[in-house]
Amino acid sequence: MVIDPVARRTDGESVRIAKDVLSAGAGAKICLPEGPEEFLQALARRGRRHPVVVGDDRALLRAVGLLHRERELSGVPLSLVPVGTPETVALSRTLGVPTDAVAAARTVLDGGERPMDLLTDDSDGIVLGGLRIPCGDADGALSGYAVYGTAGERAGRAAPEAAGRPERAADPEGADPDAVDPGDGPRPWWRPAARTARTALSLLAAPAAVRRGRVPAQRLRLRIEADGALLADLDRPVRGVSVVPGAADLALGADGAGGRAERPGGLAEVVVHWPGGERPMRVQARAVTVSGSDFRYRADALVGGPVRTRTWTVQPGAWRLRLPRQG
Repeated sequence: MVIDPVARRTDGESVRIAKDVLSAGAGAKICLPEGPEEFLQALARRGRRHPVVVGDDRALLRAVGLLHRERELSGVPLSLVPVGTPETVALSRTLGVPTDAVAAARTVLDGGERPMDLLTDDSDGIVLGGLRIPCGDADGALSGYAVYGTAGERAGRAAPEAAGRPERAADPEGADPDAVDPGDGPRPWWRPAARTARTALSLLAAPAAVRRGRVPAQRLRLRIEADGALLADLDRPVRGVSVVPGAADLALGADGAGGRAERPGGLAEVVVHWPGGERPMRVQARAVTVSGSDFRYRADALVGGPVRTRTWTVQPGAWRLRLPRQG
């Protein structure tokens, strides 16, 4: 069990609960690294033990990134106990991991391994939940700028009421960690959890300027290709692009939180948003190439770029995550 130092500072009580539940149910070796380097060293010295990460989305990304670089990702199932503020565990929630410490720890003990798709890029970067290339224009904030399929469109419409409550997360590695803790109004019993996850997904990759209503008065001109088919060229500006591995809509997870639906993997959903009210273009593809003037992109909780071209490719079933059993 590798406990991220940020988790210990943020919510020591949840960390203690996770330790107690896991230690009572299985033999656990507890590692308490003091920083990112020690965190990676602890994972690298795991031997034959199954790694359990206790921490936020950045801790999960750090662990997956290490295993990817070691080319051991497919052979090492990961378990996660999310600990952090709601905006810092948005990715974990959308992947289907319970965010309650007791439920997450029990999932580590009793859950099942599930293969998950991810995206890799031509710089050996990885994307677990989704990426987007945001841009704006003089029309204002991209409140309807969905990211995650049909469910993402509903999230985009819910975004403005949450956008007034931005919070900043700790950012030990220098990337922009802004995210929003979405609110829930009165709904049928299943709607609040699903809506929370959908809103978290749509805002997970949103840039700070968009959420604060400060959108640059320009439109990106990008060439976008999906499996070799041209979706947009430089002669027509786009409002934004999103790419999600697995092309999965959100579903209600076993713990009542939003998670990925059971859909065939191996494809990404690519959505191109146009200026104005024109209907977005949606396709599914195995590889997506974006090129043009310098652009930045947000992948999960991290910001990359600026780059002039980048290709993302779906890696089906590339990693395994322990999730609640369906029943």
